[in-house]
Amino acid sequence: MAPVVPWPVALVGIEMSESVASIAVWLVLLVVLVLAVILVGARRRRSKAYEPVRQPPGATMGAALSRVRERLESAWSRTSTSTAAWQEMEEELISTDMGVRAARRIVEVVRETGLTGAGEIRPVVRTELNRILAGYDRDLHLIGTPSIVVLVGVNGTGKTTTVAKLASRLVAAGKQPLIGGADTFRPAADTQLRVWADRLAVPLVSGARGADPASVAHDALQAARARGADVLIVDTAGRLHTSHNLMEELAKLVRVLGRDGDRVSEVLLVMDATTGQSGLAQARRFAGVGVTGVVLTKLDGTAKGGVVLAIEDELSLPVKFVGVGEGSGDLLPFDGSAFVDALLGAA
Repeated sequence: MAPVVPWPVALVGIEMSESVASIAVWLVLLVVLVLAVILVGARRRRSKAYEPVRQPPGATMGAALSRVRERLESAWSRTSTSTAAWQEMEEELISTDMGVRAARRIVEVVRETGLTGAGEIRPVVRTELNRILAGYDRDLHLIGTPSIVVLVGVNGTGKTTTVAKLASRLVAAGKQPLIGGADTFRPAADTQLRVWADRLAVPLVSGARGADPASVAHDALQAARARGADVLIVDTAGRLHTSHNLMEELAKLVRVLGRDGDRVSEVLLVMDATTGQSGLAQARRFAGVGVTGVVLTKLDGTAKGGVVLAIEDELSLPVKFVGVGEGSGDLLPFDGSAFVDALLGAA
């Protein structure tokens, strides 16, 4: 027969059990609270780390454009009324990658004024450059939900990195982007995108190697709808621009994304500023897939910078963003007047 426990002792045992249970509950709540604080702090640090750097457009382009400015100053200081002098100025302008049309136009404008010397010529050139760069719509248009932005360009231009930079800008602006990895021919592209997507906490939808790019883009669009994403950013293959099949694939991809009542908001051509005039040949081929604007990358290195004028003057395509570094915040909106100030020096 079990011993009988006096009721005062039993009561104390019950009270002790309830006390232990209460302490356990409070410990669990404390652990949950600490974990929540840690997670929130980590998220804030990550968000701050990948927020685009707020810099004045054109400020970081100074190093790349200083060489152009030096050549222009040299040409203007030697300007005279001789035919040889005007030809020399035109050659100096062309050497900046601005193209023959823009160079000849500037020379003619300066020649008609009859002015000589850098101090007098600079304001005239500033006015003409601003006129060439004026009138373009440089806004990133996000139409529909989700908005669709497709990036195209040859391999090596920084296209995949630009996808990540654009996603970072959108996150900082309060948008919820989703990345579609439709470059199924280059394994490194998918790996690179996954690293960026993890860093930025942005969802990524990609396909197996060799999969149909248009099918992958369609799957990414369905995922964007299902997850309530604001913007779908699609990375595409970038084999040589002389490949007719590539252009057909890109045109097909854009058509597929444009079905079901959707509209592709932007088709951005990513160009390497260091390629100069050869980049224009690439741009002419990609124009067939409905390019709406240009992202000019690597403007912080050995780029001559004048290619901006060539792109807009010869192709009538607005430069919407410039890449000035490898960080997530190194994609800046292009500002024509700031570019001219960086090229010629502030007025």
